Amino acid sequence: MDSSEVISKNFIEQEIEKDLEDGVYEEVHTRFPPEPNGYLHIGHVKAILINYGLAKKYHGKFNMRFDDTNPTKERTEFVDSMIEDIKWLGVDWEDRLFYASSYFEQMYEAAVKLIKKGKAYVCDLTPEEIREYRGTLKEPGKNSPYRDRSIEENLQLFEEMKQGKYADGSKVLRAHIDMQSSNINMRDPVIYRVSRMHHHNTGDDWCIYPMYDFAHPIEDAIEGITHSLCTLEFEDHRPLYEWVVQELEYEKPPRQIEFAKLYLTNVITGKRYIKKLVEDGIVDDWDDPRLVSIAALRRRGFTPESLKMFIELCGVSKGNSSVDYAMLEYCIREDLKLKRPRMMAVLDPIKLIIDNYPEGQVEYLEVANNLENEELGTRKVPFCRELYIEREDFMEEPPKKYFRLFPGNEVRLMNAYFVKCESFVKDENGNVTEVHGTYDPETKCGTGFTGRKVKGTIHWVPVPYAKKAEVRLYENLVMDNEDGKIMDEEGRLNLNPNSLTVLKDCYIEPELADGRPGDSYQFVRQGFFCVDSRDSTEEAPVFNRIVSLKSSFKLNK
Repeated sequence: MDSSEVISKNFIEQEIEKDLEDGVYEEVHTRFPPEPNGYLHIGHVKAILINYGLAKKYHGKFNMRFDDTNPTKERTEFVDSMIEDIKWLGVDWEDRLFYASSYFEQMYEAAVKLIKKGKAYVCDLTPEEIREYRGTLKEPGKNSPYRDRSIEENLQLFEEMKQGKYADGSKVLRAHIDMQSSNINMRDPVIYRVSRMHHHNTGDDWCIYPMYDFAHPIEDAIEGITHSLCTLEFEDHRPLYEWVVQELEYEKPPRQIEFAKLYLTNVITGKRYIKKLVEDGIVDDWDDPRLVSIAALRRRGFTPESLKMFIELCGVSKGNSSVDYAMLEYCIREDLKLKRPRMMAVLDPIKLIIDNYPEGQVEYLEVANNLENEELGTRKVPFCRELYIEREDFMEEPPKKYFRLFPGNEVRLMNAYFVKCESFVKDENGNVTEVHGTYDPETKCGTGFTGRKVKGTIHWVPVPYAKKAEVRLYENLVMDNEDGKIMDEEGRLNLNPNSLTVLKDCYIEPELADGRPGDSYQFVRQGFFCVDSRDSTEEAPVFNRIVSLKSSFKLNK
């Protein structure tokens, strides 16, 4: 490597390399451990790609594990959606797909081990009393009256909890640590509770379930995870993580390292908010394209490559900050602009009739699919006497610097001919329904015509060959207020009333009608669009706008 080449490593990479150099671990082994209680979103993409990317970079291993220790909110539907989403991102866990619930017996044995060491006890305090005894951030906690039960009594009570002899919430198993600790998470946290809930994986085998902070380090240790990478809210939980693996005497225990969460402006990621939006019919499901769940982004037309680019631009840091949604839009534009064909679609049509073009005649124009990428080739587009154009491309009385169609003005029809506006027709309400013009056959695109120039170029689709389509225009679902918050003073979301505009009477060029669900294109002068994966059919195609062509985001290079 050139000695002048500088490779900047983030703080996690620096820690990993130090651990490898010091012989703490022989190889890197990471994991992504979601709880299957909802759909994954853009914030999870960061965690997934950091964990997977580091395992690949250091030629290590990556595990996919469902942290399913709380059956109250978990469903097989969420498990299936997460598997689909993570595979779509290009993540390969090989044969290492695991479930925390598969370790319930080992977790139970670990709890018994702690009891035998005098490091755990059964407590009869109610949840309210436990909170009261725990103290506050300013005041220390006080010991439970059950804290000094004998090891024998605790073993018997815990076994009886497992056997189902006690009602839900009547007893818990707590770690025996320090009720005076300055870290409230270390004040004898609950590590097991009684809960008669049907589990999606283990059925009704268990009526006691481990708490996340106890189960998670055990799962990591069992799987041989070296670096447990998580977001900053778990920083205060790290002492408990370390206490668990130390007291259970695991060899080469995993190490927890925290990084900043991904916060995106004008989006909703909270599961309870999304659930309410779905229930209230404001969005049609967890994959509504106005959301930023991975399923929604995929349906909207985002690509795995664009999300990877976005995460790379965000970087890895210890400090929380918000990222402008415009940066995510920048990434999808950059990814698609050379990959996708540029097609013609008219979203608000009026008819243009070329009076001097022979009736019944059609010619097939050869059109480049992408002028910036010749590898995408060309296509044939039919041209004829009657065309659809955008309503905004004609004005009866135009302002200055309006270079499109108006009486007496000449423009180029994209990839075709010059056409001059001669007249127009209105309906009884004064709306323009037809524009009439004449074309100059000498001005055909590609013939080298240099006689005169026009300032405007407009796109079109041929009336007899056009396919009718529905087009959905999306904007941010929520708007921030003057304080940059998406909630009002009463805790309600500041919903954007214009987050979805549905255009029913759009017309697309013939080849667009062959698009399959998920296929994406650039509609010239309009933006990037994809075929909706849920609602689109061959008879009635539906296109979602992924992103407009204009951007306010500037990448600082």
